[in-house]
Amino acid sequence: MSDSVEKTPAGKTARENVENGFVATAELRDALQSVLVNLIDLQLVAKQAHWNIVGPNFRDLHLNLDEVVNIARQGSDEVAERMRALHATPDGLVGTVGKYTEIEQPTTGEILTTNAVDLMVKAVQATVGVMRRVHDAVDEADPTSADILHGYIAQLEQQAWFISAETRHP
Repeated sequence: MSDSVEKTPAGKTARENVENGFVATAELRDALQSVLVNLIDLQLVAKQAHWNIVGPNFRDLHLNLDEVVNIARQGSDEVAERMRALHATPDGLVGTVGKYTEIEQPTTGEILTTNAVDLMVKAVQATVGVMRRVHDAVDEADPTSADILHGYIAQLEQQAWFISAETRHP
């Protein structure tokens, strides 16, 4: 390698001074980026609902939403760090998240707990839907990254069940 600055394609890190390892394909990078965007937005939407819910069973839902926030935060960090390990550059900037999220955005102001339940179940399902949609391609390219998705799919589907139980009737 010469002393000049290495030029890299968008979304790739320079390989200078890094270990030689597995490098994400563009498809893998883009799949993980899509998961990252939706995990970041999930935590934002959950926190927005957390701050603004009112109504029946406020306290339980308020606390449950923080569980969703924590899972999404941990997941976004793990996915972004996995991308870096694969020599891809994660983009969690607000403009990117706003442009590419698949999560329906809530309105501002107070939100009734029953409406927040519907909003959050849809948001979690949208995030899990992205993970399930990209899963097979991710698994084929990098089973280690697919293992990360497995864990977050399970956790988020459990949260969707917990939250949806708030308004279910036997």
